[in-house]
Amino acid sequence: MCRLPERLHLSNPQDPYQPGQQPYGQQSRSRQPLPPAPFGLPGQPPARSRKGLCIVVGIVGGVLLLVVVGVLLILNLVGGATRKASDLADDFTRLVIAGETDKAYNDFMDPALKEQLTKEDFASGVESLKLDPTCTTAYDDLKVSSESGTNIADVTGVIKCEGKDIELVYRFTGKDELKMVNIRLKPKG
Repeated sequence: MCRLPERLHLSNPQDPYQPGQQPYGQQSRSRQPLPPAPFGLPGQPPARSRKGLCIVVGIVGGVLLLVVVGVLLILNLVGGATRKASDLADDFTRLVIAGETDKAYNDFMDPALKEQLTKEDFASGVESLKLDPTCTTAYDDLKVSSESGTNIADVTGVIKCEGKDIELVYRFTGKDELKMVNIRLKPKG
């Protein structure tokens, strides 16, 4: 029988790990320091300052925040004025349909319109329409604007009653409180 020298001793793959040997499939990973950079420069480039990036991101974020706040304010103002005009038109029309013409006239009409349209003429005009509690209102258009500090709301639509439709056109104006300055209620035909 032939003997192998000690250095060339082969081990069986099932033999347990022996000192001085690497387990099968593992490589040696020794940590060696990186060689110095050429020309005496440090091993890594200097870290970049992110101050400029932070300033740009802050400015962009601030501008976006201002835009969002501005849009929300505009929508709230326009939405608030539109809602207020819609509520005025609803309240006025409910009183007219219910036959409460004196209250509608006194509470909603501007003094300039009252000079052109007497309370009696208004009441008789509404009575001639023969409105009843089954009538409903549908608005076709509601425009709100502002001119020289005066708010304007134009409302158009239809009062739908059994067997007939009545066209409605209202205009409300005012600075703090809107009053009706124009009205048209007439059967569609």
